[in-house]
Amino acid sequence: MALLNAAGVFACFRLHQRRKTTRRRGGRGGGIEHWWRGDRPPAWMTAAQWLTLPQCIDVRIVRYTIKARGMRTRHVALATTLLDRHAWPDAKLAALYGQRWEIETCFDHLKTTMRMNVLKCQSVDGVLKELAVYLLVYNLVRLAMLRHAHACGVAAGRVSFVDALRWLSCRMLGLAGVAALLINPDRPGRRDPRVIRRRLKEYNLMKRPRAELKCSETFGENR
Repeated sequence: MALLNAAGVFACFRLHQRRKTTRRRGGRGGGIEHWWRGDRPPAWMTAAQWLTLPQCIDVRIVRYTIKARGMRTRHVALATTLLDRHAWPDAKLAALYGQRWEIETCFDHLKTTMRMNVLKCQSVDGVLKELAVYLLVYNLVRLAMLRHAHACGVAAGRVSFVDALRWLSCRMLGLAGVAALLINPDRPGRRDPRVIRRRLKEYNLMKRPRAELKCSETFGENR
């Protein structure tokens, strides 16, 4: 958070459950706290870099309760450097952090829709290149969604990701594709059960190399 402050970037994070908060201005377990620099730097930072950080930074603690159904987390504590209560009241910060839940849908688009859940490369360089291509395509799809949403006057999140991916695939092949992308209806508070649609095949997992399995007496042996 100190590095973000130095870069002129405000921060809003979920407070770790092990971090205890003291009673400061603003009520019990909330308000403004002073976070002091520790004696030892983290493993990813040198001692010289650690000493350049300020001795203390002001952090605002915001606590609220989620009453919507379908949410596993009920009580949330935020740590933020947005200290102005008039510009950023507690309700506005709660709504800001609520947008973080939408990232699970983005992960689902990457892992399920784009099939990034299983990578094909076997070397480190190959995996990095594969991830870079996935992210490149993902950003292209998001750009197509953003442009179409701007033309239609709707939020970018309402444009169908699958439809935009198919449209982009058609354009890459030299085809025109559909004239307009699908706009999903606005469904605030929508929740779905955490289940899969199809039952998995009842086969053992491949825990050994394929050649080693073929040399065993039965291919299904996987102990």
